[in-house]
Amino acid sequence: MPNPKRRHSKSRKRWRRAHDALPTPGLRKCSRCGQPAFPHAVCANCGFYRGVEVVPKEEE
Repeated sequence: MPNPKRRHSKSRKRWRRAHDALPTPGLRKCSRCGQPAFPHAVCANCGFYRGVEVVPKEEE
């Protein structure tokens, strides 16, 4: 197996890895409470999904 003759600099290594970061997830606004939530998932704030309460919210 061939090995590199010289060490790559930090900037060259970081330049190559610039595209390895995970993309930020897209958020939508909850139709019930208006808080940002993940699409196709239950709202973490109110517990509703498509107008139906999926997770009952505990009263304090």
